[in-house]
Amino acid sequence: MAENTDPSKNKLEKAPLNDKIADIFFKALMTGGVTVGGLGAFWSLLKDSDIPKAIASAVIGLSISYAAKMLQPIHKGNERRLENTGKAIDEAIDNATNQFITKVSGFEDRYLECQKWDCQAVRSEGVAQYEGIFAPLLEEVFVPLALGTGVISPGLKFEAGEIEPFADLNIWQFLAKAEKELNFRQLAILAWGGYGKTTLLKHVAYIYATKQHQRYDVPKRIPVLLALRKYRDLLSQDNPPNLPMLMAQNHIPGLPEGADLAVPENWAQEILHDGKAVVMLDGFDEIPKTKRPAVARWVSEQMQRYRKSIFICTARPKAYKEQEPGDRLTLATMLWVQDFKAEQRKDFVMRWYLCQERYANGGRNTPDVQQGAQLAATELLTQIESRQELKDLAKNPLLLNMIATFHRRFPSAELPKRRVDLYKEICLLQLRDRPRARKLETVLTQCEAQTILQCLALHMMQQRLECIDRAALLQLINQFLTEQRETVIPKDFLEQVVQVSELLVEREPDEFEFSHLSFQEYLAATHIAQQCQESLLYEHLAEDWWKPTILLYTAQVNPISLIQEAIRQNLGDLAYSCSKETKKPVDSNLETEIHVIRNLATTKKMIQAARHQKLKEYLQNEQWQAADQETYRLMIATVGKEEGQLFAPEDLQNFPCNELRAIDGLWVNHSKGRFGFSVQKHLWKECHCPKDNIEDWKLFAQKVGWHTDDKFQGYSNLKFKLNSDTPLGHLPARPFFAYFTAGDGAVLWNVLDYRSGFFYIFYYLFAAQLE
Repeated sequence: MAENTDPSKNKLEKAPLNDKIADIFFKALMTGGVTVGGLGAFWSLLKDSDIPKAIASAVIGLSISYAAKMLQPIHKGNERRLENTGKAIDEAIDNATNQFITKVSGFEDRYLECQKWDCQAVRSEGVAQYEGIFAPLLEEVFVPLALGTGVISPGLKFEAGEIEPFADLNIWQFLAKAEKELNFRQLAILAWGGYGKTTLLKHVAYIYATKQHQRYDVPKRIPVLLALRKYRDLLSQDNPPNLPMLMAQNHIPGLPEGADLAVPENWAQEILHDGKAVVMLDGFDEIPKTKRPAVARWVSEQMQRYRKSIFICTARPKAYKEQEPGDRLTLATMLWVQDFKAEQRKDFVMRWYLCQERYANGGRNTPDVQQGAQLAATELLTQIESRQELKDLAKNPLLLNMIATFHRRFPSAELPKRRVDLYKEICLLQLRDRPRARKLETVLTQCEAQTILQCLALHMMQQRLECIDRAALLQLINQFLTEQRETVIPKDFLEQVVQVSELLVEREPDEFEFSHLSFQEYLAATHIAQQCQESLLYEHLAEDWWKPTILLYTAQVNPISLIQEAIRQNLGDLAYSCSKETKKPVDSNLETEIHVIRNLATTKKMIQAARHQKLKEYLQNEQWQAADQETYRLMIATVGKEEGQLFAPEDLQNFPCNELRAIDGLWVNHSKGRFGFSVQKHLWKECHCPKDNIEDWKLFAQKVGWHTDDKFQGYSNLKFKLNSDTPLGHLPARPFFAYFTAGDGAVLWNVLDYRSGFFYIFYYLFAAQLE
């Protein structure tokens, strides 16, 4: 072997070990610095040296950790680069340390436990607790809510046959697909009061918090349940906190035992950024209208910033849909909570009664306890299912809960038949029967407590208030007590109403509201009826805020004057809704009763004409597409739903014949017999009244012009004109195409099992209703 004559190498071989390492590292830096390439060069030089490999491996770690300090006297030119690298390494170590501390300290598990405690019990708003009636745990009585997708859009990418027009979807089906379908990471859940929106979010939070997500085949996520009304002032200020700050500074400390949790730095930021969170924003409609634009902007900013995380927001339909264009809150997918069906009612009542019997018997779940629950639940369900008016009430989970509570309190009493009667009975229970049953010395039985609350409710309706602070409330109570010549002390009255009746509740410190907005609306309506102040409503007939109050008022009086005023204001839909709330007038004077009935019959004809005025004008002007859209709007409003919702089979089965014939008559008349439901019915029968036969469906679709060029057409491809080329029965189409996006034939016929939807519509509208 040739002798090594390189003097530098000989010099290095005689150098101390640390000099060897420094020299090798210096060479590595000269070939690329402390980067991936530089470290590779460093390793190459080091492994070829005479340093033992065992020492080399140890020294590499030491060299990386202390590179900047060790090399500072050697290469001044790399000082900046090394310093930056050192900072990056230091930050990485900090992050790793934080994650380690978080894991070791068990913060996340403790947070989940606090979130679980916050939502584990069922405390339905508007349902007071009585002696002998217990508040069950959420998962003991929770019944999955059916969610309707409204008008199907291309964003709802379910596979063919996976969903159908009348399918009952649940929240977990959307959450399971949120990983791949970006639209499902933003869900708006819409429903009127009492439909269980808050309970649904509590259920989702509870499942994630208790790590039961695998039951629903969804990935692990961290739930964050925020009641927007708690933060409405904070989020509508000029510089609101971002979502991580809100979680760390407000949400977590506000949870049961959450104040004792030390939130690791950047924890909230990291789970949101990495898409590990499910952020649930409850009650957008509970934000005052003046503050909604600011809160909507805040929510939109958070969704934009943390796109990987899931956001779910609940709201009443009008509050969500009727926002100012400049500051709209718009989530990618809009879902509607569907009415409780018979199976859901049965499931809830059975679960609820089993809980009550078990709690009443010291927690025993023995056969005798189960039998008692079964008998009571069956008796209640028999009453509900045998009377249509009770079935209508029980479609709403809150009202079903109230019915069950009433039934357990008075098992032999007849159940209230109408919503207004149910509210009346509940108020009597809360203000009169409950204190007497408990033998309480309370001011509620010493004064006209309901009258005072009615005055308060009307004032809050007029001021558009859902909550009120203590000082203002006491001042109003004092005013109303004085007007009624009561000698009760306002502070005592408020305390008793909150503690005994629970019709008023203190949700936030020194901030009060009715236990449910429905009670505020009922009490205001009752006061107007008792004081004969109907004219107060006339200026509010067109306002959505007042509609429930107007309907509850209508149910208590002879509403002919109010209906006529609604017609005069061109509010045909409201007039129609009011007419449906009316029960048969009862009067001691038979002649007066007959007169009222005749007036009501005449008024109903006026209602129909007023409701159909727009449709008539569109048809007269040959605005066929506008008439088609108006037909759908009229029909969906007739069954008590909002635009964008779908028809359920029972909606069509019970669709008023007179209404259907009136709409059909307008179409047939103004199209000279070429358009209309009855024209379509004739063609449908010619095609053997198709149900399952695809070829018969195609034949029918070809006859009416919905299937051309060997394919089914989308809505926007239809012919909204009337000439010799337009097929018979081509319109109306919108009610049948309500399930599908405009202009997308693939969605229309491939995503859904169209036969199911069309069968229900044609069968119930044509075969049953147009005979």
